[in-house]
Amino acid sequence: MSIVYINGPVQNGPFTIAERPGKAAGIRAAEALNTLLEAGPAPHLWNTVTLAGDLRHREAPDQDSLGRQEREDRAIAAKYVPGAAPAGGVLTDTAPAVASLALEMTERLLQDGVLAVAPVAVHLCTRCGHMTSTVAHACRACGHQGSRPRTRRMLVWDRSPGTPALARDDFHAHRAKPPRHLLTIAQHVPERLILSRTRDHGISLAPLGLDGLVLDPRAGVHIAVLAAARLGAEQPVMTVTENAAANTAAYGALFRRYNGTRLRYALHGRIPYDNTTALQRLCEVHRVSPALRELFLTWFLPLCSLHIRAGITQAQLPALLKFWRRAHLARPDTPGSDDLAELRCRVAAGDMRWVMDVRTLSRAIPEYPATDGSDKEPEGAS
Repeated sequence: MSIVYINGPVQNGPFTIAERPGKAAGIRAAEALNTLLEAGPAPHLWNTVTLAGDLRHREAPDQDSLGRQEREDRAIAAKYVPGAAPAGGVLTDTAPAVASLALEMTERLLQDGVLAVAPVAVHLCTRCGHMTSTVAHACRACGHQGSRPRTRRMLVWDRSPGTPALARDDFHAHRAKPPRHLLTIAQHVPERLILSRTRDHGISLAPLGLDGLVLDPRAGVHIAVLAAARLGAEQPVMTVTENAAANTAAYGALFRRYNGTRLRYALHGRIPYDNTTALQRLCEVHRVSPALRELFLTWFLPLCSLHIRAGITQAQLPALLKFWRRAHLARPDTPGSDDLAELRCRVAAGDMRWVMDVRTLSRAIPEYPATDGSDKEPEGAS
């Protein structure tokens, strides 16, 4: 079964990739790795089941004439500059293929007795009816302070004592230290997890008798990755930050395996794209061309972020740029087939140490990176 890297679905907020390139770090890393593996382009995944999205739609002046799904689709399309749509297309966590798979997986888990529909004491906002939590606090949907207790049928997972919500082998990494803090967080997850939520948009659980509820989006993003991997044909690896994994992994625990396919995580750190002025000056000092700068930003740094999982700092950029320039100068005219075969084995195993080896890196550098939708082809790249 072949490996394919797929980005953890990015929340579809009010930004473009050009404005917030850090949001595309997982997308860029996945594209670079798939290109090295000759796996073909994977779709870009987007998370649309968000409370913020509900609020934007409710407050929009054209909400009566524009449906929520169309609004999400337009917002995703606007992330990319014209003519720079991803080669693998886009996929959302509410796409028909994802919704169908989600209901299929959920129904099987219910039949097997792993999941259950059970009465749960929750609190609902007295103004808008949004489920605030199992305890009383202000409503995040409308800001109202008042809530009322109510027993409502919910989709729940009652974990058996000792059943881990996250384990070391859920991470795709070669000889990497286990992410102990993530495993510790998972150990403190409640034994009962509620997997249904009140959202205006999402994978409806009405077919399971839970009217007005959708599948928890933290489960849905995992199912989207499985669907994108063409279930049964690929071994999906989700590129994700440690923070995102901490927030979603437990809720995706039951949705990381299906029909012999298993999803694993590839952790990546934050990239300091914020200070573009300082970076531009740095490139000028080292006489880095626009094309080389573009490769540094959109190809090398995302790959580095998989190796420097704690996050790349601003202070590290000068040394990384010098290293990158040296590797680019050492780039051979034609990489040897044995070198590429060895590199592909390391990429497939999740071993990212090669990124900091000049010789190996020089043989992996492409002419220019795959289009991620943030800009046109780099100047001077051809």
